[in-house]
Amino acid sequence: MTHDGKGVARRPEGKAVFVTGALPGERIMAQQTNRNRNFDEAKCVEVLQASPDRVEPRCPHFGLCSGCTLQHLRPDAQILAKQEVLFDNLRRIGHVQEQTRLPPLIADLWNYRRKGRFSVRRVEKKDKTLVGFRELQDSRFVAEIHTCDTVLPSISALIAPLQQLIDGLQGRRDIPQVEFCAGDRALALTVRHLQPLSSDDRQAWIDFAKTHSVSVFLQAAGPTSVTALYPDESDLSFDLPAYNVSLKFKPLDFIQVNARLNEKMIERALELLDPQPDDRVLDLFCGLGNFTLPLATKVSEVVGVEGDAILVEGGRANAAHNGLENAHFHVANLAEDMRHHPWMKQRFNKLLLDPPRSGADFCLTQLDLSSFDRIVYVSCHPASLARDAGYLVNEKGWKLKTAGVMDMFPHTGHVESIALFERK
Repeated sequence: MTHDGKGVARRPEGKAVFVTGALPGERIMAQQTNRNRNFDEAKCVEVLQASPDRVEPRCPHFGLCSGCTLQHLRPDAQILAKQEVLFDNLRRIGHVQEQTRLPPLIADLWNYRRKGRFSVRRVEKKDKTLVGFRELQDSRFVAEIHTCDTVLPSISALIAPLQQLIDGLQGRRDIPQVEFCAGDRALALTVRHLQPLSSDDRQAWIDFAKTHSVSVFLQAAGPTSVTALYPDESDLSFDLPAYNVSLKFKPLDFIQVNARLNEKMIERALELLDPQPDDRVLDLFCGLGNFTLPLATKVSEVVGVEGDAILVEGGRANAAHNGLENAHFHVANLAEDMRHHPWMKQRFNKLLLDPPRSGADFCLTQLDLSSFDRIVYVSCHPASLARDAGYLVNEKGWKLKTAGVMDMFPHTGHVESIALFERK
């Protein structure tokens, strides 16, 4: 399988064909959908000999909707396939070998997603407005769905009412997307609109918010343009009971989409980092403090650094809200020269990183790695983790003590992983 869950076949001359809906070991009939110089793409139209790992997809929209692409593969086989993607990348890209493998982290397999984005499209030929995810075979179109088993039930229940609401608006052609996010006690929708809403449309959204007990925000331009429509404030937050910590967030702030898996991930990260009362920890790409604040309950001091000033402001507010005076937050672009920042001149003995898909290669080259005893690296992209692992192991003399995968996005090809590095 490819990293995004497609089956890999080969033509007689050796050219690879990536087949949507096919599993390793199967014999299938496939229809070509795209031709490239180095590989072709196709979709499975008939399974002649099925894999023992193939199951009947639970969702009636599977194959049309791009929201998840692995429902035809048994969940336990999904996580093993993701595990092989990780360790193949470590060997092939990073040229590193882990000493041990962590058991995969698994939480809720269904109804786990608390944050995401619905696309909206008015289809004149069908005389209806569609609200959902993009089509699998052609991302220009929105799949016509009525429910979704990967999002929280409270969010899935809003799909049909949203379609009906938007279809009746005067500005229905000017709404390209609706973002959703849920905390432990509140659910919020952020409506992107390309033109100002009429007074009637604004009232329709307010009535919808009251009827369905949700908060509605409006977004006229970029992220900073988001304003509350109804009510004036929303209690968006989630608790981390193991650390007696609560994190507040705004509707477009980054949070981990799978709440239960996030709790397990934090527990594993801290277990690997082994925080002690006299430790000083540097937490890079810290966001709102998802790892920073739990760490602050265990160590002498933790410094979180993040490039998004809005998230840093939220992190500071969360530290104050939880009474954690030993958690400090700083704004810094971690893909640029960081040497002038005061926190770079401080001494830390442990490092935690949770970078975006691009990885942490540039900031790693600027750090004095000799001051750290341990590095815990949380990754949402196995290729960038493998590249950075190669730098730490092959150029800086660290050892990859252990690594493993975490199923943050069940039924998708997304691979979340974690690795522990120790000095030789």
